[in-house]
Amino acid sequence: MFEYLNGIVTSVTPQAIVVDVNGVGYLVYVANPYHFEQAEPTPQKIYVHQNVTDSSQTLYGFLTAEDKQLFEQLLNVSGIGAKSALAIMAGNDNQGLITAIQTEDVQFLTKFPGIGKKTARQIILDLQDKLQKQPLAPVTVSSQSDDHVQSNVQLADALSALQALGFKEKEVDKIGQQLAQVDEGLTTDQYLSRGLKLLTK
Repeated sequence: MFEYLNGIVTSVTPQAIVVDVNGVGYLVYVANPYHFEQAEPTPQKIYVHQNVTDSSQTLYGFLTAEDKQLFEQLLNVSGIGAKSALAIMAGNDNQGLITAIQTEDVQFLTKFPGIGKKTARQIILDLQDKLQKQPLAPVTVSSQSDDHVQSNVQLADALSALQALGFKEKEVDKIGQQLAQVDEGLTTDQYLSRGLKLLTK
């Protein structure tokens, strides 16, 4: 099993990144692909969880070992799949998630795609005593542009990423209108983070 990949991110899409390790490109699904975007490509260490089934082998990537551990703990909860776990972690607010679980905040958890009240209660039941306070993952911010067109492209990428995480198109369109009113020149990563905060209010 893989522990991590150390390579250059050569492609970023709303769902995944491609990591080039010595000439081999690995497709890695991540919660927020735009955390890994860089103005100047340099090697990055990406912690990975490998999921093997009869029909596929899939890699899921994380900025830190703590993120990977939290993802694996979520996967162990009955009713939680990889896509739901990624959506929960996309906000890059592990401590907020842990606090919600420890305080039995069902409403916070049900804001995420695929998480109903029953599954939210299961998350609390299974993880309440297992989670400890964790440091927030560092955010990699790409260079900002003042160009209006580029800003719109970044917003569109962020909205596509939110849909890829499982949020409904109607909900995403609604918050997209709100995000379009904020200052221009935000990165895709920043638009996505703000969008997640609006969707999980």
